[in-house]
Amino acid sequence: MSQLIPPPLSLYIHFPWCVRKCPYCDFNSHQLQQDLPEQAYLQALIADLQQDLPDVWGRNVHSIFMGGGTPSLFSAEAMRSLLSQVRALLPITPDAEITMEINPGSQEFDDLEAYRAAGINRLSFGIQSLQDHQLKTLGRIHTADQAITAVKKAQAAGFDNINLDMMFALPEQNLVSAHNDLQALIDLQPQHISYYQLTLEPNTLFASKPPVGLPANEHKLRMYQQGQQLLQQAGFEQYEVSAFARNNKRSQHNLNYWSFGDYLAIGAGAHSKISFGHDGRIRRQLKHKHPKAYLQKAHAADRIVQSEFLTAEQLPFEFMLNAVRLKQPISLKKFEDTTGLNRASLIAPLETLADLPWFSMDADYLQLTEEGFLLSDEILKAFL
Repeated sequence: MSQLIPPPLSLYIHFPWCVRKCPYCDFNSHQLQQDLPEQAYLQALIADLQQDLPDVWGRNVHSIFMGGGTPSLFSAEAMRSLLSQVRALLPITPDAEITMEINPGSQEFDDLEAYRAAGINRLSFGIQSLQDHQLKTLGRIHTADQAITAVKKAQAAGFDNINLDMMFALPEQNLVSAHNDLQALIDLQPQHISYYQLTLEPNTLFASKPPVGLPANEHKLRMYQQGQQLLQQAGFEQYEVSAFARNNKRSQHNLNYWSFGDYLAIGAGAHSKISFGHDGRIRRQLKHKHPKAYLQKAHAADRIVQSEFLTAEQLPFEFMLNAVRLKQPISLKKFEDTTGLNRASLIAPLETLADLPWFSMDADYLQLTEEGFLLSDEILKAFL
């Protein structure tokens, strides 16, 4: 492969503990069984980051995302200390988007001003529904009233970049209840909404014991299309399969993922993707998943449990994996710049789909149709 042009760089920080594991969740999260090891985990994160620094010398970080688990189990003072140490080690751009995921059922809402003072400028609330019976089914620890109160407190604390997550295709849900649930979320006036389907992911409780009354596939599609229309009418622009923003408040961090950007990742189970422009290679790594193992290993090289350089055969699929989630056209030049490959290696698999009305393509861009956008998984099969 030829020399690469390094893409934008983000930092992901994983916090693995939750008050309770949700039955649909396949993220690396663990129910907190004892006191939170706050200081020990912060020390592990910084040790982890220090060892990763040689891979990104001289590169600016454009966004930071603190996900989980439940990052907001950590105190505002802990976040201030962590971000201060990160800034001492990495050049963070002055306008960097710094997001923290937050659980409406945890008890940090007296500290929202302090989180903002620590440098966090975007909050992402895992609300999932504003109907109490659905929250109970989903195993959430908050009520609808608690979620509404939490969002209003965040707004009162000065946060003007807030994402709210909501699920559809919930048990016994119909078009009317899905509409009312989403409308109630819109009424909270967030800048960003993530609207996504409940799926039964492998290795979750719901996968082994599915909830009763899940909607049929045709009803799921109608709920999704109804949500698209409702959000558009409320002034939200859809820019990704499940992401809707208004007032130009797109998630810069997630856009970097979906655009095949680079991301350094620290924390238990954190995945990273780094381009090495000098030799044209792209590497993915994975850290120890279990918090106990991570705490023990974070100060040494064996904190990394998987590390691989992507082959030329893997790169077209890896590039397209997230690119097909986006509404914006896919740049063939960007494919060449970020993979070091000729665009022909991307075009060839697509030619097998040329008779299907899923996309159009000219000399510079690939653009999915609305049908192709909804069937992106089918397009990806051409690259496997």
